[in-house]
Amino acid sequence: MSTAVPLTIIGAGSIGQRHIGVAQSCAAVDLVCVVEPDDTLRATLAQQGLPMVANIDAAPADTRAAIIATPTPDHAESTLKCFDKGWAVLVEKPTAHTLDAANDLVQRATTLGLPFFTGHHRRCHPFTIAARDALSELGDLVGVQGLWSLRKHASYYDAPWRRAPGAGPLMTNLSHEVDLLHFLVGEITETTTLLSSASRNLVIEDTASMAFRFAQGALGSMLMSDAGVSPWSFESGSYENPAIAGSGEDYLRFTGTEGALAFPSLTRWGRSDGGEIEWSKPLLRHDAPEFAKIDPIKEQLIRFAHVANGGQDDVICSGAEGVKALEITLAAALSGRNGHPVRQGDVPGNFTGI
Repeated sequence: MSTAVPLTIIGAGSIGQRHIGVAQSCAAVDLVCVVEPDDTLRATLAQQGLPMVANIDAAPADTRAAIIATPTPDHAESTLKCFDKGWAVLVEKPTAHTLDAANDLVQRATTLGLPFFTGHHRRCHPFTIAARDALSELGDLVGVQGLWSLRKHASYYDAPWRRAPGAGPLMTNLSHEVDLLHFLVGEITETTTLLSSASRNLVIEDTASMAFRFAQGALGSMLMSDAGVSPWSFESGSYENPAIAGSGEDYLRFTGTEGALAFPSLTRWGRSDGGEIEWSKPLLRHDAPEFAKIDPIKEQLIRFAHVANGGQDDVICSGAEGVKALEITLAAALSGRNGHPVRQGDVPGNFTGI
């Protein structure tokens, strides 16, 4: 049995506190401290019994791994400090604020031989892992259609930063979808984006529509909105987030030359006889088995700890894969701003999506 990895969590905001709660209940790690620069928040959490420090340099010397859950502009700086201490790192998405910064982190981790991951935790669900095998039953993939629409409550926008450029669903939510599609299908090589702010009339978009081209030839589309009401999203379909009402509805649909698949239920349709599959014949429906309910943040942490202990894992999102998700997210933002398709390699290294 592997020994528990001494872990430091950097940042005690909303996502940081979720990591803290998971780490406290996970036998794979030993939470040695939490780094939080805000004096008031640090004191409050210390009163709850958490081992709090003000900066990374104050973390215990036996730390071997870190989770970075700070605001995006800090990701690169904090990650580099952890690398300098020889720690394995899992940084929350996006990997960094620009492609240049993210690529520098990957290069630095490779040079030092340190494990480096991006926190795209949706990969860790059992049904997500099973979806890759289910997709192999569809023949050659033709296309994928997604609809993510969750109406945020009005008070969500009381905070000024949530009305500022970069706070819309494109830069806030799209990278999750991009990494999931990369995990299931393969790399997206081109995207075209349309943006609308008609529902709220804010400077940020409330709705975005993307068209994708995949490296293996399939096409895709994704409509994302935080103004439209619907039961269709990863969060509501999977019951993953306790703050979001569940529906159990599918929000992705894949079509191939031999069948179709709905996600996350993994309901599959395929041939009903040995002849040609064509539109005059009914399709045979295959219902997916039940999957164990897990906390994907905890499963991600278990996998991270395993690699920090010298193991291997092909599910958790590597830093390099995180960079690819960041690139396509930024490409979608750039396309929405400029009004033309954007391909891999076309995003300026210093572009932040604003």
